[in-house]
Amino acid sequence: MESKNNTSWTGTWKNQYGSVLTIEAEEAGRIKGTFQSAVDPGVKEGIVTGICSNDLIAFAAMGEGGRKVASWTGILRNGRIETLWHVAVNEKLVAGAEGVPATKKTAGIWEAFVTGADTFERV
Repeated sequence: MESKNNTSWTGTWKNQYGSVLTIEAEEAGRIKGTFQSAVDPGVKEGIVTGICSNDLIAFAAMGEGGRKVASWTGILRNGRIETLWHVAVNEKLVAGAEGVPATKKTAGIWEAFVTGADTFERV
């Protein structure tokens, strides 16, 4: 499905931090592709799946071997995808003191979520 701007979602998009969203397929309101984070080493290259309708899009990716999920909801405006994103994690690393190896602990509800905004431009 194409946007109201007659622009296909397929292609490569980069956000303001250098992370890359590649939408490889778009069919019947569904998209699939990959996401490579420039800022989160836990999302080296995640599989993306999502939906699109006219100039609206929502997609999600998984990272850190399934221990982290990220989702974006956005709108295509002036050739850019303006999004809000959410990341959810189940575990965090905790060290008792500096120099002590960290161990994984279940993240409390206030530590499990992060929210922000990204702007993607076609590369």
